Amino acid sequence: MDLVWKDDEALVKLENAAIERSKVVDSAVLGKYSIWRKENENENSDSTVRLMRDQIIMARVYSVLAKSKNKHGLYQELQSRIKESHRAVGEATADADLHHGAPDRMRAMGQVLTKAREELYDCKVISQRLRAMLQSADEQVRSLKKQSTFLSQLAAKTIPNSIHCLSMRLTIDYYLLPVEKRKFPRSENLENPELYHYALFSDNVLAASVVVNSTIMNAKEPEKHVFHLVTDKLNFGAMNMWFLLNPPGSSNLKYRNPKYLSMLNHLRFYLPEIYPKLDKILFLDDDIVVQKDLTGLWDVDLNGMVNGAVFTCGESFHRFDKYLNFSNPHIARNFDPNACGWAYGMNIFDLKQWKNKDITGIYHKWQTMNEDRVLWKLGTLPPGLMTFYKLTHPLDKSWHVLGLGYNPSIDRSEIDNAAVAHYNGNMKPWLELAMTKYRPYWTRYIKYDHPYIRGCNLSE
Repeated sequence: MDLVWKDDEALVKLENAAIERSKVVDSAVLGKYSIWRKENENENSDSTVRLMRDQIIMARVYSVLAKSKNKHGLYQELQSRIKESHRAVGEATADADLHHGAPDRMRAMGQVLTKAREELYDCKVISQRLRAMLQSADEQVRSLKKQSTFLSQLAAKTIPNSIHCLSMRLTIDYYLLPVEKRKFPRSENLENPELYHYALFSDNVLAASVVVNSTIMNAKEPEKHVFHLVTDKLNFGAMNMWFLLNPPGSSNLKYRNPKYLSMLNHLRFYLPEIYPKLDKILFLDDDIVVQKDLTGLWDVDLNGMVNGAVFTCGESFHRFDKYLNFSNPHIARNFDPNACGWAYGMNIFDLKQWKNKDITGIYHKWQTMNEDRVLWKLGTLPPGLMTFYKLTHPLDKSWHVLGLGYNPSIDRSEIDNAAVAHYNGNMKPWLELAMTKYRPYWTRYIKYDHPYIRGCNLSE
């Protein structure tokens, strides 16, 4: 009982203070604020904004009580004052941003709140109502966060209209070509293990062109580089047409249209089946840009491992327990929760060791066990970490810098010194939500004066 009485007393004091402040507020205070002054004469530059928002909250509480007690006149008056205060506050974050009529609105609200308190005050009911409003606000925040995450992920997966236009125009022109003109030269190099082979899976013709162009432009011997592009049926013609029109130097190209798997991301687990005559291959994501010659990766001794990758863990970040469900006994029994994660996006694979270790079989085993998503939720990184567990050799971090699609704080020197810059995250460089300061690393490899590019309104 004593606790309730103290709450009651505290609430009364709080309301009295707010009401009294609203009565004596001086509109001249608002005019004293200036962004050019070194010291603001108003100690709290947003105190009036916060007070008016507090008034709105209390008015909402009292309006519910007024309606429940059939005090329709008071209810209408409170609703009217709430609307007026909302209009006066608007999107203001500081007192200087308030509408010039805000002081009058605040005084009027203070008067109706005084009246409402005299007629309706009940500490217990008001406390319950405020608690309910707080819980509702928390739920709304959580819901909005989920919506924001979903929309950002959706945006990241969406192909902009301009790139869709590019793909459609290229596709139409490709199928208008005579069959004999649809072939790439130097097909004899496509299975030559003495050359440098790259695997690139993409459904984005512009992104794929940047990966290929940046690799060739930074290669010391471009004629020794072979690209194996895998795309879907929709983009098969566009990919072919683009590189027929824009051959990347003297390098070699080959296309595949996968029919036995619908998801391009999962094809990375079938590399020896796609390229049975190759010994090593460098896998590249389509959201990367190459900045240096990559041939040194073929000389890295993987020490019997299958996968060469840059490890990404630092302290507690990017370790296995972030990706896998260690409450499941299969996970807990087979993996170390503190094991270090590594990056997909630039990986050198030893295909001989891949076959010896039956990597594809391991992948199938874990996928089958995760049919109900009890081991991990979504994505290809978790099964990759599991499949290549204790079979991944750490590469020097200068080979691969990550985070250009989500981290605004990457040191510029780290990006400039990296062989590969990776836009992993939702802010892809071809999207409007890309971070402006990172886009030039990517756009420098696009010819914006190209007729197809210009015709689809693609711009820097």
